[in-house]
Amino acid sequence: MKQKLTLFNTLTRKQEVFTPLRSGEVTAYTCGPTVYLDPHIGNWRAFIFYDTLRRVLVDSGLKPTFVLNITDVGHLVSDEDEGEDKLAVSAAKQRKTAWDVAEHYSMRFVDGMDQLNITRPEYMPKATDHITEQIELIEQLEAKGYTYRIDDGIYFDTSMLDDYGKLVGLDNVDLLEGARVEVNEQKRYKTDFALWKFSPVDTKRDMEWDSPWGKGFPGWHIECSAMAMKYLGTTMDIHAGGIDHIPIHHTNEIAQSEAATGEKFANFWLHSEFMQVNGAKMAKSAGNGYTLDDIAEKGFEPLAFRLLILQSHYRTQSNFTWEALEAAENRLRDLYIFADLAWQLPKQADSVQPSPIDQIRQVLYQDLNTPKALAILSDYMSKVGEDPLRLAERATHYELLEFLDTVLGLNLSARSDISDAQKNLIREREKARKNKDFAKADEIRDRLLEEGVELRDVGTEATIWSYK
Repeated sequence: MKQKLTLFNTLTRKQEVFTPLRSGEVTAYTCGPTVYLDPHIGNWRAFIFYDTLRRVLVDSGLKPTFVLNITDVGHLVSDEDEGEDKLAVSAAKQRKTAWDVAEHYSMRFVDGMDQLNITRPEYMPKATDHITEQIELIEQLEAKGYTYRIDDGIYFDTSMLDDYGKLVGLDNVDLLEGARVEVNEQKRYKTDFALWKFSPVDTKRDMEWDSPWGKGFPGWHIECSAMAMKYLGTTMDIHAGGIDHIPIHHTNEIAQSEAATGEKFANFWLHSEFMQVNGAKMAKSAGNGYTLDDIAEKGFEPLAFRLLILQSHYRTQSNFTWEALEAAENRLRDLYIFADLAWQLPKQADSVQPSPIDQIRQVLYQDLNTPKALAILSDYMSKVGEDPLRLAERATHYELLEFLDTVLGLNLSARSDISDAQKNLIREREKARKNKDFAKADEIRDRLLEEGVELRDVGTEATIWSYK
């Protein structure tokens, strides 16, 4: 029987044993990209965390129903509901329609997921495809008296909730008492947020819809509640996202969802920490908001970046440097060499090192501790590497690679065998070595190296290979 999975729940501020609402199943939602630009590497860290969560849940025997939304309307420049819609701003700069910009960057995001081997969720709904659901949810809140109207839209009255801010541990009374908004003085409290924004009277937007309150577009927060409940029900097992979503976006999701249904919105809230660059905050003005294209332009594999992310615990702040990425790519190279052994190991070995699967699973089931999992793997690889043909065997190795792919997603078991012609060359070289014809042995080694196959001699007779 597999051990119990524990996860740190932001809502309770402690690590808890995860028990799903329905036996054998797990429902989860995460906040996806706002598709007005390519995601930067800090965004991708959150999505890699979400994918790791999914992989470990699947390994624990649960059938997943995961939702990752596409925010293609309604996310304003300010999280406090001020400024222009980010898509509209990007569209104006690019001289395209907001629809074209959203479609372009949605496709770019999906391509990035594939590059990083992030599992496609069961649902990837777009906010613009669910306007009806968002309007219906606002109507529910209106019927219960949670909304009010001001000049620029329909707002949620946070003062009506005794537990508003519980995700960040704030007392609602202390948070709201006497608080007024400087920018929009019509709002009753600084924490009140927009459910529906009205289109400017003198401007036609690319994205706007008719509603019971007038022509406009939904606020950012309402889309996640509407889509999460459509696909997962009123209560889900897990809601995930970046730590920056805790104080406003996720707090407001909880407020509007639980006000509408009277039920708990999510049992577990999981959040990944920020990523710094060279020890500094990532920012456009600093020119360090790197993308996957920037990584590719410098010749790095996307999976090297995935490995770099896995080397830090998702709840600790990580630091990106090009040197760290280079070290991660070297480590990935070592993993590939290790994976290539699968084609060469004997069916039975003399003194097999115990498989590290149980140890790795144990630390991953303790709040997804990927750094410890990689450390255990490295220790095992070091021991086996002393004499792999004697210390490892084929079936055990395959099992380990498949397990690692399941939980870490590094595509190690997808490595291919060399050709029969190349195998024959290795045999010729082994004969040359036995006959002390080192010139011929070196010639064959160099020829294989030109073909991308690197050789390493083990002991006095055996040779192992790996793709360069």
